[in-house]
Amino acid sequence: MKKIRLGQVDYINCLPVYYAIENGLVPVEAKMVKGPPTKLNQMFIEGKLDITPISSIEFARHSDIAVILPDLSISADGEVQSILLFSKVPVTELDGLKVCLPSSSATSVALLKILFEHYYQVKVEYFVQDPDLSKMLAKADAALLIGDDALMAGVGALRWNGRALYVTDLGLAWKEFTDQKMIYALWVIHRNFVEKYPGDVGAVSASFIKAKNYGFANIPALIEQAAKKTGLSPQALEEYFKTIRYEFAEAEQKALLTFFDYAYKSGLIKERVKLNIWGEKIG
Repeated sequence: MKKIRLGQVDYINCLPVYYAIENGLVPVEAKMVKGPPTKLNQMFIEGKLDITPISSIEFARHSDIAVILPDLSISADGEVQSILLFSKVPVTELDGLKVCLPSSSATSVALLKILFEHYYQVKVEYFVQDPDLSKMLAKADAALLIGDDALMAGVGALRWNGRALYVTDLGLAWKEFTDQKMIYALWVIHRNFVEKYPGDVGAVSASFIKAKNYGFANIPALIEQAAKKTGLSPQALEEYFKTIRYEFAEAEQKALLTFFDYAYKSGLIKERVKLNIWGEKIG
């Protein structure tokens, strides 16, 4: 088997899975490529990555080339802390106003559009730019941030021109709307890799599960590395690693299909999606 071209989202929410791999504690022969979700999504679609976490909405759009690795996701049951909408007015009062979306996100953008249409029932004007809260709010009435950008922006009292900002956690809003978990990303392996190296996929999958288990058995090490990267307090990071989940069992699969159903209703995907999971029958 060749060295795996492995994507790694450059946010601390990937640390529980990648810490052991990066530090050689779980051997995976891989060339690591780091970047925001949108970059890794595109590289995978173009066949430039063999395995990567992929935004769940992009799996739905490209399920023909992606096989899901079992027992892995980035998800949360309610509050997520790292996907936040910052607005100058309450979210229900954004009708007809401007909302700035980050260039780094895919699933969170889709989630926001679904919530606006089906839960809050507001119509807004969207535009996209790099994730910088001050610059985004200079042009818009609300701004969406994800990952480390959201975590760091969410610390402390948030104000805009002397007025407090309203902060909406999209994971909590999804839970209130559907009473289900939200699945933000999946680990996928390219179908070309599966077809070329079918005997190696099981071992690779097992290594990722072993790495995840190691990460959760060594939370203090994750917190130390995450603190160096973000400057967040150990207490905040400990709470965050308790919030983000990484399972992909029946409840997560059901929740993901609910998200895909709403994405289809909102015209964000062209057809309803089946989950191609390694170890199950792949059509």
